[in-house]
Amino acid sequence: MINGIGHAALTVENMEASLHFYCDILGFEKAFEIHDDDNQPWIIYIKVGGGQFIELFYGGIHKQEEVPKRIGYDHLCLEVDDIHEIADHLKSKDWPLLVEPQQGKDLNLQCWVKDPDGNRIEFMQLSPDSPQAKAYKK
Repeated sequence: MINGIGHAALTVENMEASLHFYCDILGFEKAFEIHDDDNQPWIIYIKVGGGQFIELFYGGIHKQEEVPKRIGYDHLCLEVDDIHEIADHLKSKDWPLLVEPQQGKDLNLQCWVKDPDGNRIEFMQLSPDSPQAKAYKK
């Protein structure tokens, strides 16, 4: 039986820039690192919470093209307690918001940024009246 989502994996161009964003800006912790068969750095795991991780692979070279209605990965959503707190925190760290806090069609509050490689990240404050909150209760 499936227990949940274990990690999201991203290949990054600049590991130091990605670690700065995910650890220094967002406050996650580097959990551990895995080396390849030649003992070279290969993957760094960032602990999000519980058994959830963001897996960062070294060695990204080619960025994906931004095209309308692309099939596949779209964004990572991180749930927060206070959307305005995270937005203010990001701004205080000089990290630009793509979208200021606003209410989405699902009634949740959200704001958006991009990580150093251009991956879109949604921050979401769950509304008790949202379909997600109601689905949690089932």
